[in-house]
Parts: sequence; structure tokens; C-alpha cells
Amino acid sequence: MVRTVSPPAACNVLAAAASGVIEFIENQGGHADSVLNRAGVDVSWLTDPTLPLDLAAYVQMMEESAAQTGNSNFGLCYGQQFLPQNLGLIGGITLAAPTLISALEALAGLFPYHQQVTHTAFRAAGGIVALEYRILDGAIVARRQDAELTLGMFVNVLRAVFGTTWAPEEVHFEHPRPEQSHAHEHAFQAPIHWGQRTNALVFKRPPEDIAMPGADIKQMDRLRRHLLHAAQGSTGDVPLMRRVQAEIRSRLVDGTPYIEEVAEALAIRRWTLQRTLADEGVSFSDMVEQVRHQLARLYVQQTHVPLTDIAFLLGYSEISAFSRAFTRWFERSPRQFRREQGIGFR
Repeated sequence: MVRTVSPPAACNVLAAAASGVIEFIENQGGHADSVLNRAGVDVSWLTDPTLPLDLAAYVQMMEESAAQTGNSNFGLCYGQQFLPQNLGLIGGITLAAPTLISALEALAGLFPYHQQVTHTAFRAAGGIVALEYRILDGAIVARRQDAELTLGMFVNVLRAVFGTTWAPEEVHFEHPRPEQSHAHEHAFQAPIHWGQRTNALVFKRPPEDIAMPGADIKQMDRLRRHLLHAAQGSTGDVPLMRRVQAEIRSRLVDGTPYIEEVAEALAIRRWTLQRTLADEGVSFSDMVEQVRHQLARLYVQQTHVPLTDIAFLLGYSEISAFSRAFTRWFERSPRQFRREQGIGFR
């Protein structure tokens, strides 16, 4: 029997985010049915762009697509061809905004209704602005493909106004440098910075009076109401422990995180966070250890990433400290781990 209803989930993304994904997987040499099955996505959930997909399953679908097609830059390629008009309600809102600045503000402000449990922001500092994107569910560990496709979607909003040759000043990604990173510089036509606190496009602030080609304030307002209705007025929710993991992850590149910073980011008092963690039987240092453990396995399997870089990404000042921690977690050194899995080592 064909399933026709969307899955219940605490964190959703509207199915418009997967527009054309079946055809794209097949064109890349993959088998869409296999990819969707492994990710736990029913094809019937993709039939209506306003239906919610489980966010974790969506992200996993992109990782599975990269693995099965053999295209490690699957998300990058998918995002680059993803035009704003294909993004459903949030894309329509952006295109109908009166000016480019208002379009970018709407994109950042409303994107968490399109994709729940997500941080997006449009920040300005002098003549430079940044359009930021980050998933706030710490349980979603492998998410490189999603980050690259989403920034590709974002850059195409600006290219809809300035043309296909427009380029940002810089592009930031949370994850380590991929093996074929030259493709990213070509796609964005900008310097790429890896292992950052958040994913972001950084560019010169556009003039205030640049109009969007399809400006229609009434249409924008109608689509906004429709988006809020589709999201049931919610930007989603995940257990506090997973939010803590996400905030720790974003700070590791700056060294060992402090509980005060994480509590402030979560808008709670330090003692409240400490008490909540204690009720769960863990300490803040335990949580830092958990996040490092998860990311260590993910990063060490990427043999092109030097172990010194991984140590830095996990907040260690010295590779020896990282190596000792890794050996404690996996009962073998990072080099032994790579060698035993037949994936070489650096």
C-alpha cells in the first residue's frame, strides 16, 4: 500500500528542499530507491513541497547520495543547480520581497520555519554582511552535504539578482576541507574557509534600493502566512542535551568550550544548565568528550584530512592530546585506526 502521509518528527524540513532529488541522484549514477530506503525517506513524502520530512532523514539522504553515486561533492552539485523558485514557500517569499536586503532578511528570519531547528542569520559589520546557516540538532553529526547544498541555494538567491557570475567575498564551512575542494572554489568563485564555527556566505552589503525582479509584497505576505501554517508556527524543538551538543560543536575550533558560553547561547543560566546535566547523570566536560568522540570517528575516516587538522578542529592545542583521547575512546591510535580499516593514514 502506498504511504500518503508525512512522518511524525520533532524536527522537519519542508519537502521542497528535496525538489528534483530523485532525478538528480539517478543522473549522478545512483539508485534513488536505495538511497531513500537507507535514509528512511518514503518517496511519497516528496510529492508535495509543503509536506514535512524528518530533518535527520533528509540530511542522511544527502550523505547516502554522495556515498552511493561516488560523487563526494553531491551536495555541492545539487545546491548549485537549485534555483530559488524550486525552494517552495521560502524561495517564493524571497523572490517576492521588494528589495534584495529585505529578501535576505526574510530568508534568514523565516528559514527556520522551512527547516526547523536551524540557525540562520543575516549579520552586518560595516560594509560586509554574512548570511549564516547551521543545524542546531547535535545528534545530526555527518552533515557536510547539507551545508554545501544549502549555501549553494543561498548563493543562487543573490545570483538571481546580480547574474550567474556574482561571487561572495568568502565562503565558510563547519566541516574540514574535502578532498576535491577545488570544485568548491570554482562553484562559489571565492576563497573557502574550512573548519569554521558556522556555515556562511560573506559578501559586500548590497545597496538598499536594489529591487527583486519579481517583487510583489502581497504575494510575499501570502506565502509567509502559508509557510507559517505549513510549519504549524513552530521552528521545531529538540531535547536540550542535543542543543548543548550543537553549541559545543560550533565552539570546538576555538578550543575547549566554556559552559558559560553555551548557557548564554541557549538563553539559560549556567547553574540551570549544570543542574539539567546533573539530572541526566553527566557533566559539561562529559558532553564535550561525547562531541569530540563523535566527530573524531567521522573526521579520522576522511584520510585526506591531516591528524593535526583534526586535533585543531576538535579543540586540542596539541596533536598528542588528541591522540591520547582517541586511543582511550577506540583502543587504538588514530593512525592504527586508519591502517586497520585499510584507509591509509597521515
